[in-house]
Amino acid sequence: MPTNFRLISALTLVALASEAIAQQTPQTRDYFVGNPVGLPVAAPAPGTPPAPGTPPAEFAAASKNVRMFGALYSVESCVYDPSRGVIVAPSRGVGQSVRANDAWIAFINHDGSVHTPRWIGIQNAGAERDTMTPPLVLNEPFGSFLHKGTLYLADRDGGTPDPANAGQNTPSVAVVRTFDMATGRPVKSVTVAGSPWLNDITVAADGTVYGTNTGAGDKPETWQVWKITPDGRSSVFVQGAPLNIPNGIEVDGDGNIVVVNIGNTDVITFAPDGKVVRTEQAAQSGNDGLVIMPDGVKFVSSVRLGGVSMMVPGKPARLIAENIPSAASMCYDVDANQLVIPMNANNGLAFISLKGIWTPRKSSRR
Repeated sequence: MPTNFRLISALTLVALASEAIAQQTPQTRDYFVGNPVGLPVAAPAPGTPPAPGTPPAEFAAASKNVRMFGALYSVESCVYDPSRGVIVAPSRGVGQSVRANDAWIAFINHDGSVHTPRWIGIQNAGAERDTMTPPLVLNEPFGSFLHKGTLYLADRDGGTPDPANAGQNTPSVAVVRTFDMATGRPVKSVTVAGSPWLNDITVAADGTVYGTNTGAGDKPETWQVWKITPDGRSSVFVQGAPLNIPNGIEVDGDGNIVVVNIGNTDVITFAPDGKVVRTEQAAQSGNDGLVIMPDGVKFVSSVRLGGVSMMVPGKPARLIAENIPSAASMCYDVDANQLVIPMNANNGLAFISLKGIWTPRKSSRR
């Protein structure tokens, strides 16, 4: 085999991981996460010597001339982890009605190559996840946020086939799941009763979570922003107009909550008491992603029209990129000074360098 090669798919590594995990006794496994590109893909059980013809027990990274692409499926959001220098990309996997608990999280390098194909979620849905200590539950994560070493994910429970009602699914309910970013271990799950799912989420300095319930286009009463306090109490923060199919959400440098609409070009800033502080206009409607820089500049991506708006305070918005398929919930890669845009069903990430467009003055929160 040539020594200079490029891996273009995660399928081989995932297959190896599944085989390695299947050889272990699930009941004896503590919670564990996947390795970066290299061998072994999954950590062996403690004290297990390598069998003949199998990868070594000690992890060894792939040679430096190897770059891997892939590892993503139906990615809606991302966050940047400055401690590792990687983009954290949650893949939703197949829908709940097909198979529950199928999602995973990959680490992606600045250039789009894969650092870790499956960090959280290297185990298959079913017994491999259920019998770990603690068990792993990650169904269909949409929005994501990194705050004080904790990864927050807008997940959901339910939506699975209902055995008592043929052809029907069980009710869906929003769940905010948190994971320790250092170890990947689950921290806690908070059910948001009253919301079937949350689209994007953000976290304030005090740990309060805000999430958008995008709702139905013709039902303003379903357009909501939810508030989840650090002790797990959830309530509706804003409902109906001026929301119009709300999607992306962030907390700005003043502690205000900023929301973008799919239904129009409005970018609305709410004070913590729910009152509107200001309303600005993106260059396009159909918006999803939102990144707010420390100097107040906003970048907004349109999942419907494919453009990225740059909004400088006091100036009209302008497009800095166009025609990105399904441009979803962006994140900012502070070390590469670039926007990273998940593309949903296109199973990939788009990268936009901000060199010559925006100059960072200090590290961004996200």
